[in-house]
Amino acid sequence: MRSKIIASAAVMFLGGAGVLTFAVPAFAATAGDTPVTVQVNGPTGGLSISAPSSSVLLGTATASVAAQTVTGSLGNVVVTDNRAGNVGWTATVSATNFTGPQTILTTVFGNVVYTAPAATDTGIVTTVAGTQSTLSPGGPVQNATAVSGVNTATWNPSIAVLLPAGAQAGTYSSTFTHSVA
Repeated sequence: MRSKIIASAAVMFLGGAGVLTFAVPAFAATAGDTPVTVQVNGPTGGLSISAPSSSVLLGTATASVAAQTVTGSLGNVVVTDNRAGNVGWTATVSATNFTGPQTILTTVFGNVVYTAPAATDTGIVTTVAGTQSTLSPGGPVQNATAVSGVNTATWNPSIAVLLPAGAQAGTYSSTFTHSVA
């Protein structure tokens, strides 16, 4: 029985020595890093503005010996910023003279006044509304700052037209042009 015990001990000793010979080095890699990215593309369309394209009746007045003002809403103006960046924008407006039986000049301060209310904003953007009292050449009516990503702004401007004393009866027409940059 003694020979069996010695043989088993010898096998265990030789097996242990073999393991020590083939041991894993102490500085082997235990993790691997893989860089990963995600690409976000801006939607198509860039920066754009839309406004009512059909004729808008701002209001009516009865001919008078006194000057009077007609005020009405133009309809929704919408700026869409699909640039998906952080650059602000400015919306501007200009208008041609009102022509009809007489001419109402938009170059004269106060003859035609465009008032933009606070815009309804979507996305991350802060807009500040403005008023233009001289519409030729016109100027800014909404300014966007604190922009981050895609955003929109919608407003419905009020237009006031000063009719001169003794204005002649008839239809007076103008064209309003909105732009954004």
